[in-house]
Amino acid sequence: MNKLTTTKTIAAVGFAMLQSLFFTSASYAQDKNEAIWLDINGVRDLTADSLDIANQARPVPGSSRKGNNPVLFLVGNSTMRTGTRGNGDNGQWGWGYYAHEFFNEDKVTVENHALGGTSPRTFYNTLWQPVLAAIKPGDFVFLELGHNDNGPIDSIRARSSYRPQGELSISNDSISIYNKVSKKQETVYTFGGYTRRFINDIRAKGATPILFTLTPRNAYEPTDSTRIQRKLKDFTPAIFAIAKEMDCPLIDLNDISAKKLESYGRWKTDYHFYIDKIHSSAFGAMMNARSAAEGLAACTDPRVKVLKDAMNDRVVPKRCDQKRQKGKPMVFLCGDSTGKNYDKDLDGMWGWGSQAYTVFDSTKCVFQNQAKAGRSTRTYLEEERWEEVYNSLVPGDIVFIQYGHNDIGGIDRDKERGVIPCANDTSHVYHMKSSGKNKVVYSFGWYIRKMVRDCQEKGATPIVLSFTPRNEWHEGKGEVRGRYYPVKEKKGKLYIERRNDGYIPEWDKQVADECGVEFIDVHNLTADALDKLGKIKAAEYFNHDHTHTSLKGARLNAQSVAKGLRKNKSAVAKLLK
Repeated sequence: MNKLTTTKTIAAVGFAMLQSLFFTSASYAQDKNEAIWLDINGVRDLTADSLDIANQARPVPGSSRKGNNPVLFLVGNSTMRTGTRGNGDNGQWGWGYYAHEFFNEDKVTVENHALGGTSPRTFYNTLWQPVLAAIKPGDFVFLELGHNDNGPIDSIRARSSYRPQGELSISNDSISIYNKVSKKQETVYTFGGYTRRFINDIRAKGATPILFTLTPRNAYEPTDSTRIQRKLKDFTPAIFAIAKEMDCPLIDLNDISAKKLESYGRWKTDYHFYIDKIHSSAFGAMMNARSAAEGLAACTDPRVKVLKDAMNDRVVPKRCDQKRQKGKPMVFLCGDSTGKNYDKDLDGMWGWGSQAYTVFDSTKCVFQNQAKAGRSTRTYLEEERWEEVYNSLVPGDIVFIQYGHNDIGGIDRDKERGVIPCANDTSHVYHMKSSGKNKVVYSFGWYIRKMVRDCQEKGATPIVLSFTPRNEWHEGKGEVRGRYYPVKEKKGKLYIERRNDGYIPEWDKQVADECGVEFIDVHNLTADALDKLGKIKAAEYFNHDHTHTSLKGARLNAQSVAKGLRKNKSAVAKLLK
């Protein structure tokens, strides 16, 4: 569901109509031969969900309208709105959920009327009339339908368009059949026939239809393993032909998003989908929504000018490299409060990024501290802070990646910033208690791996840092706290707490080794220095609590980074003083 705030839903609208045309969800659940519900792609899509309109949370058409402002209506299938309620409870999201984020809602409101499992035929026959009735002059309609236009015309799904000679057609042909589901006679049109009907209906209401090619699938050309398939069973050329014939604005969403996936590589492309190779994750849904916005922004058709004028500045990717200097690489620090804190009062809390100038030569590089207090790997991504760094990267830049203090904790409770505690790639759908929303949360290793690979994709150099040690002390091996062990022991001597075996520093190193990038063990380098100082003197290196550093502590951590670079014989060491 689109995140528009509305208490109205379409729960009852069209329910009787659907019951007369389709089997109910109950009959689906009782069907012992569930394989018949798989489509020709081998995917059990959301047809069962689509039948149970009473459980849907689609908005009442036109209910978002503000005064005389236009409404942008979204018409599509599960790639635009997926899941039983469109809320990500299965880990999948449609791009319609994010589409409104690119528009100024004081100028235009966005309503996502897409529904999983629908084809041009089933949407037109069952869901279109309430939407059409709400359309007013000056409104806009995005049309992205076709993923479910497959299978026999009279199958149990009863959703395929008429295909003369078995081919997808944009002709005006039709055929009259007996619909086994509705048990009524039905006139079935071609893909082109249904698309023309949508266009003509919209124009008759004084609104502007905009055609979209289909979202790409996670499928590569058989003869080119680097190229995402474009044709999608000839839907793209068919949509282009109809747009030309009907003089309709067109956005090639398929090509815009496919080019992005091709630049990402296989690992990143895979996580833009969830469960299967058609339906998108939150990452993929946002990518497609951005692609749609970028396509609209680039469209020169004067009929979409009002809609383009209502777009906000999100369509331009945010960056954080405003201080870039010609001829110098930028060195970014991404992390939490141990990297960036208040960094003002001499007796206050400081992050080591504020002291980077003590070790890095400003005549050779530009240091950009993008760390943020309180962030975990997960929340740094969710708040799009990482996106700003990613958008800013150019070949030759360096990125220090340092997290951990806020990653182990509540995932769906408390501050809701925790991650799955391991280095392997894994994920799970969680229901957030504070917001009632669903999120796919990944492992610590997955988030670090994503940042590393994003850097490599852009030609930048990622360096993984273990997190800074805490001001916690214990005596020898005899006092073990969970999986935290000291690296040395001497009877009667206090040692600073080490978190190594089976914990974050080990996970950092595992990811760095797997990705072939540098790892600097700041955790143990700084801990070694503090052990030499002893507990009493080491207290001067912390402030406020056992985690956050004083100015002296921040400088020590900066020195540990420099020491690690030199120890690694890193090419980045040439940027040091």
